[in-house]
Amino acid sequence: MVEKIEFIVEENAMPMRLDKVLADKVQDYSRARLQALIKDGQVIVSGFIIKKTSYETSAGDAITITVPDPVDDEMKAQDIPLDVVYEDDDLLVINKAVGMVVHPGAGHWDGTLVNALLHYCKGNLSGIGGVQRPGIVHRLDKETSGLMVVAKNDNAHQGLSAQLQDRSLSRIYQAFVWRAPVIIKSSIDMPIGRDSNNRIKMAIMMKSGREAVTHYTLGKKYDEAASLLECKLETGRTHQIRVHMKHIRHPLIGDPLYGLAAQEGAAMLKRSGYEQAAIDTVMAFGRQALHAGEIGFFHPVSGDEMRFTCDMPEDLRHLKSALETIS
Repeated sequence: MVEKIEFIVEENAMPMRLDKVLADKVQDYSRARLQALIKDGQVIVSGFIIKKTSYETSAGDAITITVPDPVDDEMKAQDIPLDVVYEDDDLLVINKAVGMVVHPGAGHWDGTLVNALLHYCKGNLSGIGGVQRPGIVHRLDKETSGLMVVAKNDNAHQGLSAQLQDRSLSRIYQAFVWRAPVIIKSSIDMPIGRDSNNRIKMAIMMKSGREAVTHYTLGKKYDEAASLLECKLETGRTHQIRVHMKHIRHPLIGDPLYGLAAQEGAAMLKRSGYEQAAIDTVMAFGRQALHAGEIGFFHPVSGDEMRFTCDMPEDLRHLKSALETIS
């Protein structure tokens, strides 16, 4: 249904840019969305269609905004099972499965979380930037399991994205890593950028990387061979935990990009006294041993504080059991 929003600029108002006036008056849409509506000729000021975002409004101007129905996304909806932890009119919290890509892209044009959400939320998406699609606020790697929050409308997406920027959206991960850190609680503040020698990898890049901060706490030590860490993200760079853990010589178990050579890992387990069956289980673990187990944020509409947790998936529980055979 097409929405019309009408208001009159206050008589005592100072001259102001049209996009700023709209952003102040219309809280349900992002400033970027309102700017797009202006450029599309959907804003009338005192009887005239205005297409310049910088147009200067005057006191007493009558403004009408027409918000068209969101257009269908070109990405196809697919009936893919989802583990929905929480849902309301504005957002969902999803426990993403291992192996699910979040967003369509090169090599993964379907079967993604977005494809699944387009089917699951059909008729309940009011449009992100004018397009009927779920608002992906943050991502998880394909082989990382756990919690994600997704927006259903522009207002929720704007509010959650702001929390991601100001770092009030909290994400805590469980990570099984090689070796046991000497410092049981610390922070890693090292910038991350694209590896210049391998474009599918990220790396510590002191000069050209973007700020990246990970806080970790030792949760469980498995002799000197491995440990379970709790990692809290302050920033959210691609592969951040994986790159930071490699940098401090505690790469994630099973990590195909940043992990240890198989012979080195097996040797450490053997020195710690593990039986061959446990060694085989650990060495056969086929993905980075990382799980997004907790997420917290303020509801972007109600302002209520929200926090969710989820258990490790079966493969991580099996890995944990193997590591605990000498504990």
